[in-house]
Amino acid sequence: MSEKKPFEIARETLKQLTAQKLVPTPTNYQAIYNQIAGIPIVQPFPADTLRDIAKSLPVKTPGQQKQRGLLEYAIDRMNWDGVKTALVAYGSFSPLTGGDDSPTSPVVKASSAAAPSLTHEFFGQMGRLIEYTQPALGSDDERFGEITKNLLTALRQSGADVYALKTMLVNYSDRVSFVAEDQAEIKKTLLKLLHLVFENIAELSLDEQWLKGQMDALMSAATPPLTLRRLDDVERRLRDVIFKQKDAKERAQQAQSEMRQMLATFIERLSDMAKSTGTFHEKLEENARQIEQAKSLEEIAPVLKEVVSATRTMATHSKNSSDELQTMRERADQTDAELVKLHQELDRVSAQARHDPLTGALNRKGLEEAVDREIANVKRKETPLCMALLDIDNFKKLNDTMGHATGDVALTHLATVARECMRPQDTLARYGGEEFVILLPDTTLDKGIEAMTRLQRELTKRFFLAGTEKVLITFSAGVAQLAEDEAGAEAIKRADKAMYLAKRAGKNRVLGA
Repeated sequence: MSEKKPFEIARETLKQLTAQKLVPTPTNYQAIYNQIAGIPIVQPFPADTLRDIAKSLPVKTPGQQKQRGLLEYAIDRMNWDGVKTALVAYGSFSPLTGGDDSPTSPVVKASSAAAPSLTHEFFGQMGRLIEYTQPALGSDDERFGEITKNLLTALRQSGADVYALKTMLVNYSDRVSFVAEDQAEIKKTLLKLLHLVFENIAELSLDEQWLKGQMDALMSAATPPLTLRRLDDVERRLRDVIFKQKDAKERAQQAQSEMRQMLATFIERLSDMAKSTGTFHEKLEENARQIEQAKSLEEIAPVLKEVVSATRTMATHSKNSSDELQTMRERADQTDAELVKLHQELDRVSAQARHDPLTGALNRKGLEEAVDREIANVKRKETPLCMALLDIDNFKKLNDTMGHATGDVALTHLATVARECMRPQDTLARYGGEEFVILLPDTTLDKGIEAMTRLQRELTKRFFLAGTEKVLITFSAGVAQLAEDEAGAEAIKRADKAMYLAKRAGKNRVLGA
């Protein structure tokens, strides 16, 4: 039996409505139509009814208040599972009173006893806490902003109703959880988009090795967990990429312009050669006819002179064109070589602009930028910053007895061990020769000294091989905590003086400035 067509189902639906004496409302029509067509009857989500139920639920405890907020949230999203969970959880929260709302009930007495501790100063501090968290929650949700504003106003009013404030805070905490989830998802999605941009730039620049290296570094810097320090690093690297890419683009455009000019000249010369060759052939044909018509040697001699003259002119012209084309080719080869050299230089500069090529630590330029960045953080957050300057002990003797190659290995070894002992937020830089500087943000002087002492202990456990000989290196260090309004260079100078005193005191020790 074939299935009924829609118009046949509609006709049968009207017959059933008449036979059953039902009012032809959309709901009745839909129910009978679905029954005849064999379509499952799905009841619409009773959002309005559920909202009325949620509003009628009493709120006598913070738990009930929270679950009612979750219930309303689930209703807005038509989530039956959420509705069920919120209602079940609501039932588990019962008020502390036994139904007696008289002033002598236990909860009122307890609240009265605790009320004096909830001072206006306490609510003011809570208001400041909420205000400080606003930048992290964004300003996209206008309704949330309005709730926050109303709550802050209520918290700052003297003599505010404690119970009303408690209800507002419970509602606010529920909204905060939703907004925080949205902000976390936004951050996650933006980070994905950022990585996608980096990947696409790298894929589009397969022939630009210097740029690919920069994009790999950006990908690494933009890997969670993200901090303002790491984002500053991402911004600085992006600026480097943009600057170098602009330079390379200008040089490439200049080279392309020169190549177009040489190509145009080449085509022009070919055209001239073609015209000259055509004229030469015409001249030879004319001379050939004159020779055929000549009746004596006297008549042939002038024609031969013209042939020789035309041939010499053609040869000279060809030689000049050949020389000019050769010069153009040499210029093209020179331009190509300059482009190759430019890309090699960009690759080298990209890797070494801020880093020491031997140890991989920041160089002086990179250190200056890192110090400026850390000092800016200190001023913004009012947190301590320590700068440690360390110098390898007996480095000259090591170079003299075992060679400069071993000295280079010692420098690399120290940098490697230091990076393994450092925190992610710390910064290592080669200050010059065998001297290194380590920036220790959020670190007081005593903690900075402890950090350098730990590094010394770690070095005593680690050695490297120079041929078959084990080599153990030590260092002396000075640590200075940045003073208020002190420049970074001055703090490093104080650390340098402390390091010198450590050397004089017997080496392999750490002193504070």
